[in-house]
Amino acid sequence: MYTSKIKLRVRYAETDQMGYVYYGNYAQYFEVARVEALRSLGRSYKELEKEGVMLPVRDYQVVFHKPAYYDEELTIETCIPTMPAVRFPFEYKVYNTENELLTEARTTLVFIARDTGKPCAAPAQIVQALDKYFGD
Repeated sequence: MYTSKIKLRVRYAETDQMGYVYYGNYAQYFEVARVEALRSLGRSYKELEKEGVMLPVRDYQVVFHKPAYYDEELTIETCIPTMPAVRFPFEYKVYNTENELLTEARTTLVFIARDTGKPCAAPAQIVQALDKYFGD
């Protein structure tokens, strides 16, 4: 299992009339966390796209336990729970500064070859970068 963490501060424009982070903004938070998790492994979305590999989201599930508020600093823990093959799973946990679990989510992305538009195997560089976390 591979885990990384990032911190984000909630901006005013991301809140709703109740003062909570609007639920739709969490998808963007998870995208930032996912991109940074890949970057911490030495790969970037930009490089993957240049190499002809796209990563669309296949599914997205989220559970909201407690709200996040304007100006709170959030920690987003991103986990890659299994070695990717064609599908690339991610799990997320969002915590506030009191270390309270606010939100949990999962996404599954799919490696797609840009030239064919069809699913393909995970690039060797990603598998190699993750191998030490999933090896025997």
